[in-house]
Amino acid sequence: MSVATATRTGLESIVVDHVSKEFRLQYHRTLKQMAVAKSRKQKISDRFLAVDDVSFAVQQGESIGLMGLNGSGKSTLLRMVNGSMVPDRGSVRTRGRISGLIATGAGFHNQLTGRENIYMNAAILGMSRQQTDARFEEIVEFADVGRFLDTPVGVYSSGMYSRLGFAVAVHVDCDVFIADEVLAVGDKPFKKKCLAKMEEVRRSGVTLFYVSHAAGSVKKMCDRVLVLEKGRLVFDGDVQEGIDLLEYDGDDGDEENDDEVLGADI
Repeated sequence: MSVATATRTGLESIVVDHVSKEFRLQYHRTLKQMAVAKSRKQKISDRFLAVDDVSFAVQQGESIGLMGLNGSGKSTLLRMVNGSMVPDRGSVRTRGRISGLIATGAGFHNQLTGRENIYMNAAILGMSRQQTDARFEEIVEFADVGRFLDTPVGVYSSGMYSRLGFAVAVHVDCDVFIADEVLAVGDKPFKKKCLAKMEEVRRSGVTLFYVSHAAGSVKKMCDRVLVLEKGRLVFDGDVQEGIDLLEYDGDDGDEENDDEVLGADI
């Protein structure tokens, strides 16, 4: 089991250099509970490393699969890559605009309509009003929320939330596209449409960072796999080797049969 170093030749899109992120676990909610615990000499809180001294580099245009069991630190790592979280130690450097989803419907306001949220979310991702106007019909067609477009998204189903969020993110002109938990909700036709659109993004030369437990999809979409285990990078290399390391079985490589379980992660 080898871990590739972060030193590579060529134009680097992402460089993660000895990055660590620590969180605090609070065992008691109230002052009374904490006082009782202290009197009994019990622990009140603890700390743990969600990401532990991780280093790697991604070349421009590479398609990277990020894999690992739930709680391995995948989403924490991606939040540091997209800038929404700062590492406690080490550094993350990225080149160009980053788009994609780390949480379904992130950035949506429940009291605004789908139409209003498209413009707001697109602006958050760096698109101008004119750019959003030019892509608006494509976004709406892809999201397929129908007559609910002018309804507050607070009444949307989780599937509609997912469709609208992904539709905005995937139509942003970007240099790096991140897909995490994006296919957790939705029927098979929508998942298939998402994968087809991501394949289109990949072919365009955009760097793709794809988190999935579905081995078949990762094999189709990715040139390389990173595997996290309890916050540490334990593998960086060949896609099939990474999948074998995780001992995923029962996968025939057909994305129609892949169970896209992108569950909650740390």
